[in-house]
Amino acid sequence: MAGDGARDGRGGQAGEGGSGAADPSVTAALAAGITPRRLSRKEYEKELARLQTELVRMQEWIVHTGYRLVVVFEGRDTAGKGGTIKRIIERLNARQCRVVALGTPTERERTQWYFQRYVPHLPAAGEIVLFDRSWYNRAGVERVMGFCTEAEYEDFVRTCPQLERALVRSGIVLVKYWLSLSDEEQERRFQERIDDPGKRWKLSAMDLEARARWVDFARAKDEMFAYTDVREAPWHVVDADDKRTARLNLISHLLSVVPYEDVPHERIVLPDRQRAAYSRPPIDSQTWVPARYLPDA
Repeated sequence: MAGDGARDGRGGQAGEGGSGAADPSVTAALAAGITPRRLSRKEYEKELARLQTELVRMQEWIVHTGYRLVVVFEGRDTAGKGGTIKRIIERLNARQCRVVALGTPTERERTQWYFQRYVPHLPAAGEIVLFDRSWYNRAGVERVMGFCTEAEYEDFVRTCPQLERALVRSGIVLVKYWLSLSDEEQERRFQERIDDPGKRWKLSAMDLEARARWVDFARAKDEMFAYTDVREAPWHVVDADDKRTARLNLISHLLSVVPYEDVPHERIVLPDRQRAAYSRPPIDSQTWVPARYLPDA
């Protein structure tokens, strides 16, 4: 995989401007027979709604067939992983789709086999699991920040491809996404988080330290790809400089790798409403939420 540069996953040195080469995401689309098109905000909302409906169809098929799907989201801080996941799960049934975003390991978890804390979250039949960051923490933040030893890192890069191949052999479908972000866009989003009180909570001391070590993280990502971009579970790189198009591109790709079909549904007929002697209590006997807002006249 090409080294991290002005954009993650593209050529050049960190901090440089673009090389003038064709956008690889556009090149990939053309190679697949897809003609890219620009969307207005209104068109984006319409296309997102269509794709979310397709995600519902996909989930129905997964539940019906017992399919097991794991989707891993990785990328730079501010790359839009959380926002993309929110759009994916917005209309899905939470009983069969869950997001896993593990925090700092406990003292007990630190003594376990590294992958042990992730294994319990893998899906059973008919389930979708989305990892908002994953076991790849060891190849990224843990290695760069010195939270693991070199021996622990080397064991990870030896074990990870074997584990992922084992998951695939077991019937789990594993899809891995790296959201690629330029340094200029990350700078803008960091500043936006600083300036916006509603987003300030997203900016941690670890995020700032990671920004200070941009090149170290770039090299770590390149090495991670070299070890773990395997045929059974390849990395899929998403151009994330524009959040809206990144969401659409990722969701449409995810839909393309799951061979879902329409599930037969029985015709739903509403039963007659029960009729019986019943008197409601006085409406003012209940505690109502104050109506600060009213619908349009």
